[in-house]
Amino acid sequence: MNKVQEDYPLLVAQEGPLKGQRWQLSQTVVLGRESTCDIVVADRQISRFHARITPTPEGVILEDLGSKNGTHHNGVTLTTPVVLQDGDLLSVALAQQFLFLTSDATMPLVDGGKPGRLMMDQKSRRVWVNQQQLIPPLSAQQFKMLWLLYESKGQVITRPDLVTVVWGDDQAAGVSDQALDALIRRLRDRIASLDPTHQYIATVRGHGIRLDNPTA
Repeated sequence: MNKVQEDYPLLVAQEGPLKGQRWQLSQTVVLGRESTCDIVVADRQISRFHARITPTPEGVILEDLGSKNGTHHNGVTLTTPVVLQDGDLLSVALAQQFLFLTSDATMPLVDGGKPGRLMMDQKSRRVWVNQQQLIPPLSAQQFKMLWLLYESKGQVITRPDLVTVVWGDDQAAGVSDQALDALIRRLRDRIASLDPTHQYIATVRGHGIRLDNPTA
C-alpha cells in the first residue's frame, strides 16, 4: 500500500498516533493492535483485531470485529456493518480517527500562485484549514457565506450583500443584524477548531466582512 492511486478509495489518519498516514483501499483491510493487522494502532484501547473495511461492488463496508471499546462511525457507536460515504469520519475506540474519501481528490487544484491556508472546493462542499478537512461539513448557510468571501479574494463584502447571498432575495429583508452576527460567529468557531492562531473572517468596521487567508 505505498502508491496512492485515484482509482481506489482512501483512508486518511486524523487525530491519533497514525495522524497524517494514508492507505488506498484496494482490498480488505483489518485494523487492530496485533502486528499482523493491515493497519496497526499501537494503543491499549484497541483490540487485537478491532475493525474491518471491505471494498465491495456495492460500496466500502466498515464493520466492528467485536472489539472491547467499539468502532465509531461519524460519532455513533457501530452496531451493524455500514457502507461508508465520502467524507465519513470513523474511529477505533477513541484512540485513532480516520477520514474516508472515495478518491484522492483531497485538496483542490490551485490556479497559479501560492494556496491559502484555507481552501475550498465548491463541487464537493469541502473546506480545508491547514491541510485538514473540516469535519463535519459546514451548514449550507455557512458554506455560502465562506464561499462568497473566498471567491472575493480579500475584498470587503458588505453586510447587505452577505445577507442577500446567504438567505436569498426573498428572505433578505427579514434577516436581522443579530442573525447575521450569529452566523459569522458560528463560522469563525468552526474554522478556529482547526486553526485557532488566526482570525480568517475579519470585520472591517463601517464597511463589511472580508476573508484574511494567509498563504500556506
